[in-house]
Amino acid sequence: MGKLLYGDSQVEIQFDDRALAHLQIVIGAKLRRRESFFLSWRDDPSVGDGRSSIWIDAAIPLYFKYFGGRLPDINREWLELLTQSAHSSHGLQLMDEPGNHNGHPPRSNA
Repeated sequence: MGKLLYGDSQVEIQFDDRALAHLQIVIGAKLRRRESFFLSWRDDPSVGDGRSSIWIDAAIPLYFKYFGGRLPDINREWLELLTQSAHSSHGLQLMDEPGNHNGHPPRSNA
């Protein structure tokens, strides 16, 4: 499990390394264009099984910390779906990876 450390608030959000790599690409592209947006995800059942969101802005420091040492393969279809959601009025919604049928979709612990 990787972590997204959000701002100076000491907030650490855990994501699967694979999901975090895809999020980093989409978030980086949006911030290069100076676009602010919400990032939302389903919480892990251990923290209530609800939903969480954070505001992403170029002025807020982000730190991506991966558990594994290798960059996961990038699923272009998933990347496109995440990018489309990032451009929507709801913001970037972490969704299950297309073709992920192992019963364990990427989830987070906030």
